[in-house]
Amino acid sequence: MERLLALSEFDLDYTELEKSFSDLTKLAAKVAGTDISLVNLIDSFTQWSASSFGFDIKQMSREDSVCQYTIMPENDKGFEVRDLSIDERFKERNYVVQSPFLKYYYGIPLKLNEEISLGALCVLDQNHKELSAEKKEMLEIIACEVVNRIRIHLAISKLKNKVQESNTIKNRVAHDIRGPIGGIIGLAEIIQSQGDDNKLEEVLSFISLIQKSGKSILELADEILTQNFDSSGQSKRNPKDHEFTLLTLQSKLLDMFNPQALTKKIEFLVNATPLHAEIPFPKNKILQILGNLISNSIKFTPEGGKVEVLLDMEVSDKVKSLHLKVKDNGVGISYAQITDILEGEATPSNGTSGEKGFGFGLNLVNHLVKGLNGKLLLTSKKDQGAEFELILPMA
Repeated sequence: MERLLALSEFDLDYTELEKSFSDLTKLAAKVAGTDISLVNLIDSFTQWSASSFGFDIKQMSREDSVCQYTIMPENDKGFEVRDLSIDERFKERNYVVQSPFLKYYYGIPLKLNEEISLGALCVLDQNHKELSAEKKEMLEIIACEVVNRIRIHLAISKLKNKVQESNTIKNRVAHDIRGPIGGIIGLAEIIQSQGDDNKLEEVLSFISLIQKSGKSILELADEILTQNFDSSGQSKRNPKDHEFTLLTLQSKLLDMFNPQALTKKIEFLVNATPLHAEIPFPKNKILQILGNLISNSIKFTPEGGKVEVLLDMEVSDKVKSLHLKVKDNGVGISYAQITDILEGEATPSNGTSGEKGFGFGLNLVNHLVKGLNGKLLLTSKKDQGAEFELILPMA
């Protein structure tokens, strides 16, 4: 759980990291003399290949991967399998019995610290290999650089959030000064209208300058606050790098989780409510939260079933909240299990096709939702599917 929380803190979009690591995956393969190299990040249910060289793969289930063993504490110096085809853990895997018919594996954990590994840098080949101690040491250096780049990604994300906060404060200040400045202008106009009676020519001249300055500041405040608004009164602009809209989130979820659904022959739908579909909002762990719920629904929905995601937003007086639902027609959840999940005490259980359960995904969701001051609602009956509803306030 601590490892998953650390991974979620980076708030990574696994599908957009290829450019960050492509040079390192290529270098790792060249150093090892192997056909394939991957940078894999492992969450509750899925191994995401953030970068690949020599093998076009984006994801696989965590339980099918070799790297799940590399991140174990006992393998902190590296994990090697000389022949996958005779190892009981891997000999029946698709990547062994089908193309690319892999035999050799060597993986190094991507260590955040002594206790936590975010995933693994691995090299693989169709032939037997033997890596020298020097080559393994060079691969460790490359793995450290991968982690450094992940840290840089987090630093940049935090900086972008700071800039966003600064813009929000700037707009708020501009809004707040309008009242006082308007009062100053009004007072100046009253005094000016009585100027001859007061016989304050020098004061009037000074007040005239105040009035002009006040109007300039008021115009500036109006300029800062004025944006292009649609008929619903909401700002229309393109989302920034650290933002989603409901439409971009819809596209991202389909790209990421369609392969899992297709593998299990499950219908996977993602629908975004049109009314507020183009309003930007911060990414802020949305993928981690929804991703775990979607993977969980796929896991507990049998072949031929359906998983549906509904994306909506409630907007009122510049306050936004996301209303997200993940529904399935799977095996359902008992009342006792619902209580455990909502209290952050979910326990492992296997999926409808025997997928291995780790007991972390829903606990992680619960933790992240509370951290965002949101609500997680769950309705289900045994053998009648489940519906997870999220209400997340947006800054």
